Amino acid sequence: MSTLTIQMPDSLARQLRECAASGGVTMDQLLSAAAGEKLSASLTVDHLRQRAAQGKGEDYAAFLAASPNVPPVQGDEK
Repeated sequence: MSTLTIQMPDSLARQLRECAASGGVTMDQLLSAAAGEKLSASLTVDHLRQRAAQGKGEDYAAFLAASPNVPPVQGDEK
């Protein structure tokens, strides 16, 4: 385990303490989970950008051309 010291506004620290207490977790647990979620989201975006860069416009156009031209399912109109 690593120990980090961070600085943040008092109001944010207070809200985090309240959130941790209401969730029944420690501040360490709350902040570790939040950092993990943020890292996961960031890595996912990077991965999707890499995959998108490998795509070919003509393949996308062929996929769309092969898709049926039908009205949307009710509830998906917008």
